Amino acid sequence: MSSPKVLFGFHTVGARLRSAPTSVLELHFEASRRDARMRQFVDRANAAGVRLIESDRLRLARLCGSHSHQGVVARVQPIAQVHSLDELLETLEASNAELPHAEQVAPLLLVLDGVTDPHNLGACLRVADGAGVHAVIAPKDHAAGINATVAKVASGAAETVPYFMVTNLARTLHELKERSIWIVGTSDAAPRTLYQADLRGPVALVLGAEGDGMRQLTSKTCDELVTIPMRGAVESLNVSVASGVCLYEALRQRMPQTAAR
Repeated sequence: MSSPKVLFGFHTVGARLRSAPTSVLELHFEASRRDARMRQFVDRANAAGVRLIESDRLRLARLCGSHSHQGVVARVQPIAQVHSLDELLETLEASNAELPHAEQVAPLLLVLDGVTDPHNLGACLRVADGAGVHAVIAPKDHAAGINATVAKVASGAAETVPYFMVTNLARTLHELKERSIWIVGTSDAAPRTLYQADLRGPVALVLGAEGDGMRQLTSKTCDELVTIPMRGAVESLNVSVASGVCLYEALRQRMPQTAAR
């Protein structure tokens, strides 16, 4: 069995209480905090049968390594997830094979090249969860991994969106192409805009870190490059904002026309 991990913050711990309450081993909460939000949170944990432990702010900070815990820290068992990108895609393909064509789900992936800031990664995971992304992919080198800060910023999405760190990103993109997944990268110099791209089929959207953008090899591996139109004084968007723009455009295109209106 995997070692327990620590989650903190109302959104992150609350998401785990909703999705997998039996995985919460114990919930430490700030006993001196008696506002309505904390009372409701404790009542929900009680109703889920979670073991509650009264603590002070200093102890909570020691437990999670941060002072931004909001008075809530939980020790949880990791939720079992798919172990590889191949396993995830094969599971999706098998599921689609049993469905009528109109009901099949095209893979939607987010690839982050060079995103090293935990806050940016957490925000990207949160956006990915909202847009129904099947997985987020990043290189093992020069990329942020999942930690307590990422989990807090992601507000539960670090638990629900598979995050795969791969040894060779360009090779992984080539392998996605072999599965007929279209690789769409973002670049300020691209000849077409995001809104001119067809994102309805199997697609992986590739974004680089703010400022540097994608690495050259990553850019060359893409099937298509698009740009997000910028009409103001700033030259680029934060990577999590850009991820939201791209992913929700893909989601809009994939929605039935009657639902999109």
